[in-house]
Amino acid sequence: MGLQVAVAGASGYAGGELLRLVLGHPDLELGAVCAGNAAGRPVLELHPGLLPLAGETFSPTDPELLSAADLVFLALPHGESAGVVGRLPPDLPVVDLGADFRLRDAGAWTAYYGSEHPHAGTWTYGLPELPGLRAQVQGSRRVANPGCYATAVALGLAPLLAAGLVEGDDVVVVAASGTTGAGRKATDALLGSTVMGAVSAYKTGGVHQHTPEMEQALTDAAGAPVTLSFTPMLAPMPRGILATCTARLRSGAGDADLRGALTVAYADEPFVHVLPQSMWPTTKATAGTDATVLQAAADEHSGRAVVSVALDNLGKGAAGQAVQNANLILGLAETSGLLTTAVQP
Repeated sequence: MGLQVAVAGASGYAGGELLRLVLGHPDLELGAVCAGNAAGRPVLELHPGLLPLAGETFSPTDPELLSAADLVFLALPHGESAGVVGRLPPDLPVVDLGADFRLRDAGAWTAYYGSEHPHAGTWTYGLPELPGLRAQVQGSRRVANPGCYATAVALGLAPLLAAGLVEGDDVVVVAASGTTGAGRKATDALLGSTVMGAVSAYKTGGVHQHTPEMEQALTDAAGAPVTLSFTPMLAPMPRGILATCTARLRSGAGDADLRGALTVAYADEPFVHVLPQSMWPTTKATAGTDATVLQAAADEHSGRAVVSVALDNLGKGAAGQAVQNANLILGLAETSGLLTTAVQP
């Protein structure tokens, strides 16, 4: 028998993806499947593709049920994880997919999430590909899973900032996400008739909640404050992120320097791939996987570096990364139960 993991918030899209990955994981066994508002409903009613769970129903979000596991995944709305964690044993490993434990600045939480910070503290940031973080995750019992947009942007720009190839005071990101990034909400903006055939911007003007998280991660990489302008867009697809990240080039930096920094940073990483020079990322290449694909170029006309990043917002942007972190916490092979090959076409 494998190590048992429990999932709170299992009725959402990220929660459902966690269930799918755990069911296919050779070293993990699925324990409690909790979803407060959906308690008592059949799992297949919300996740019809999870056929091995036919006949199973969602349980209430009961700390006693969660505490019976060897590790707990929290896929709850932002601001709710801290209350659940406070009722779990202090030595129980937890990977939180929400934002409660990501930010070091409580003021940034209040400004961007529109509520009082849950005063949850800051956990190890679970992006193992960034310098020093893999070892920290391996030595932690509590890990804050990064946000989906933040994962794409940090993977694309952190190596360039660390190498001193770009400036950190004028970073601009435009990124499109699939509709699952907005969660399972019944709103007019997410109706099929509204989304299909349209690409639309939202939370513009620097108000998206991932902004301080991205600036925090990039500031750590640069060793100096980074300022970022972020425009997110909703794309007519269920899953995936394509982020275009630009920053001012330092004098003399060119294509070879940018690609070289990314190649060196991710040479031994199983989930992050720098594409051949003639190829640019597409979300289709990462669907259903924990993979991230990148490409970079120097725009000599404007004096800016351009990095394009694609990943699955439910994979490397959420559940896949959470399983990757769980593998590290539990001493399992980091790649166990995770894919890098997408379904094609």
